[in-house]
Amino acid sequence: MPGSTIIIRELANADCHVLAHAFASQGWNKPVELFERYLSGRSAGKRSALVAEIGGDLAGYVTVDWIPEYPMFKERSIPEIVDLDVLVKFQKHGVGTHLMEAAEQLVAERSDTVGIRVGLDADYGNAQRIYVKRGYIPDGLGMSQRGRFLKYGDAVTVDDDLTIGFTKSLK
Repeated sequence: MPGSTIIIRELANADCHVLAHAFASQGWNKPVELFERYLSGRSAGKRSALVAEIGGDLAGYVTVDWIPEYPMFKERSIPEIVDLDVLVKFQKHGVGTHLMEAAEQLVAERSDTVGIRVGLDADYGNAQRIYVKRGYIPDGLGMSQRGRFLKYGDAVTVDDDLTIGFTKSLK
């Protein structure tokens, strides 16, 4: 892998089963239907989906949601980078960085700002650090979960939906 060329391209129909199988083999729940939804979202103009390839093998993917559900991004028409995932065997080889760069370039064609949300538990620790290093700053709205902003004293279940939003200027 070191020295291998990373190719970023649009998600294709044939990739759906390959990605679902690859993520399932490492115990991650990424069903075929997820990738098919990403393709249908692209057809509707709501989403873009990119994949990373190394030596002919799919290594990861990222999507851009052009009409995000997150209230602050939606109100300000800020496209959101969503669901960046790299297969474990390809992590620490620049795949995530290449996917982020490609997604940011795609967004820059339409917007001066990009948004991203990240989970708050330790499983997202690497992502939290990467986003800050890439220039993302917290949006200042605190934690949200399933479309609701949380306030002091709220009881929550820590899961993938407990997130904080970040933005980055692309100017």
